[in-house]
Amino acid sequence: MSLPHVLLSAAVSLDGYLDDTGPDRLLLSSPADFDRVDEVRASVDAILIGAGTIRADNPRLLVNSPERRAARIAAGKPEYPLKVTVSGSGDLDPSANFWHTGGDKLVFTSDKGAERARQLGLAADVFALGPELDWRRLLEHLHAVRGVDRLMVEGGGTIHTQLLQQGLADELQLVLSPLFVGTPDAPRLFGPGTYQSGRLRLLETRPIEDVVLMRYEPTAPGIGDLPSAADHHWLALACDLAADCPPSETAFSVGAVVVGADGTELSRGHSREAGDPVVHAEEAALAKLDPADPRLATATVYTSLEPCTHRASRPKPCARLILDAGVRRVVTAWREPDTFVTGADGSGALAAQGVSVVVLPEYQERAKAPNRHLSG
Repeated sequence: MSLPHVLLSAAVSLDGYLDDTGPDRLLLSSPADFDRVDEVRASVDAILIGAGTIRADNPRLLVNSPERRAARIAAGKPEYPLKVTVSGSGDLDPSANFWHTGGDKLVFTSDKGAERARQLGLAADVFALGPELDWRRLLEHLHAVRGVDRLMVEGGGTIHTQLLQQGLADELQLVLSPLFVGTPDAPRLFGPGTYQSGRLRLLETRPIEDVVLMRYEPTAPGIGDLPSAADHHWLALACDLAADCPPSETAFSVGAVVVGADGTELSRGHSREAGDPVVHAEEAALAKLDPADPRLATATVYTSLEPCTHRASRPKPCARLILDAGVRRVVTAWREPDTFVTGADGSGALAAQGVSVVVLPEYQERAKAPNRHLSG
């Protein structure tokens, strides 16, 4: 199922802390940055914080600008984004500001936590995720049931850590504040654990008064059958490459990217590349790599159309080329129609050989776009 775009937002000290241990909240951002955060809040469909943040900071979590709220209403949106919190135990304070300001509220919790939360009479809907908290199911519910396309996550550190470790964060907006906390037991932005390998891609740096905004996106592909946020970026790139193909009446326009486990782009290609009238996208991308490259064994091939299993123009179809290269994971947007080959099933052929095949149908229309002329 499709997931919303997940934006992690946080401000930290130079030594990586979200707060100090004093009774009052440590203000790490500048006034101008608080206004930027208000602008981001106004642009999203929902804002999520953990129950610990509600207890520690008692935030209202509002869009403060009347002009931005009016713009939301004019666009047919609620005045305020949906406010979401997560609590495994259901131990929540009914008097907190979170419940008594803004628009609709939603609590995600466990089965046991739901019983407790409902007894509190909270001004919110309560949704049980099962015996344990399940972030992927939470995001699926927000998108499919609540219509959330963009989700802003404002903490705390445990939630940021879990979403990054599970490959579910699409973007990190980090504000660096020019001060030190220096207290070992103060809350930190990220905790220990296993993170997906690879460097994050820097999208933007911007000074805002005396703080600096840094925007990053993850690059590492997912693992196995579960898509990661970075899978969406790479598949979108493959669809863009398909648009670069010279049009043909006898073949699809397809784009492909080969990405290493650490998020490094290894190669890319598209159909009919470099004037070759019969070369396929995956073929063009793999041909640029040494067949003995050890990175191929843990790489992911992203292709706008599933790899072919039958072709007359070359001895080996693309599914066979992928298997011969040792690639064990493929992400695609569109299953091959019967336009040229009846009953093509590249995804099934790869899966039968133990390759993890992930289909992201939300990119299907982008993959079809450069091939519209073939359907007429």
